[in-house]
Amino acid sequence: MDKQTIFDAVQTIFRDNFDDDTLEITRETCADDIEDWDSLEQINLLSAMEKKFGIKFQLADVRGLANVGDLLDLIERMTA
Repeated sequence: MDKQTIFDAVQTIFRDNFDDDTLEITRETCADDIEDWDSLEQINLLSAMEKKFGIKFQLADVRGLANVGDLLDLIERMTA
């Protein structure tokens, strides 16, 4: 799966989870940038991504994620 396809799918997941069709994420986007992004939303986002990409995150995988870019890189590695 190529980087743009992954990014587009993650963008859609963010928009769906935050119920905001105008939300634009970048690789640098982090929880501090989105008002409603709390620990529960983090779980919802990760669950939606697991379902979308057919992967299963491990706690060690997601613990060190600093931003959307780190998440995109992780998904790319797991779907390669």
